[in-house]
Amino acid sequence: MLYRVGHFIFRIIYRVFFRRQVHGYEYLPQQGPLIICSNHINWQDPLSIGSALPVRYNIKFMAKEELFRNRAAAFILKQVGAFPVDRQKADYRAIRLSFKILEAGGVIGLFPEGTRSKSGNLQRLQEGAALIAARSGAPVLPVLITGPYRLGGPLKVHIGSVFHIPGFDYDRRDQRKTQLREGSRIIQDKLEALYPEKSNTLKQTGSL
Repeated sequence: MLYRVGHFIFRIIYRVFFRRQVHGYEYLPQQGPLIICSNHINWQDPLSIGSALPVRYNIKFMAKEELFRNRAAAFILKQVGAFPVDRQKADYRAIRLSFKILEAGGVIGLFPEGTRSKSGNLQRLQEGAALIAARSGAPVLPVLITGPYRLGGPLKVHIGSVFHIPGFDYDRRDQRKTQLREGSRIIQDKLEALYPEKSNTLKQTGSL
């Protein structure tokens, strides 16, 4: 219930006050399972993405565990389906919960950079998103936010087409690491391709 109310309120706020524009609605699948991978430029990113995409997605965002240390914040986050992740280590509890959500046909929201980008440019991705995508087999939806987050905007949300990360096939530990890095590179390439200047270049060359 709280998710639907918040979706309605923030959809209006970002459309009216931030002049939010959303590009790529045609790429949205009808239902999950789905892994949303986005860049991270502002604390408002989950609110902006969640309210830009269909309310039926009921996105479960993976959020840094520090946010859950405040009781009030933790209550609200849990009510809207967010779950904590420890960014200082491989948090298998958060990964297992991601698998459960996806197995049930749900939608999870990830910020593979692991932290906000101060410059607004895409940082090197952590490997957690690639791990979840490869092991679950769920499709990945790339979403790119370009600011600014200021009144009058315009704030822009760019949605790309879904893709899959190949499942693991390895005999040695170093092969697994290589495949994880390759999965992260694929996600990074898909996100970088959504930057308006790169997207326009691809269209002009006939690559899109």
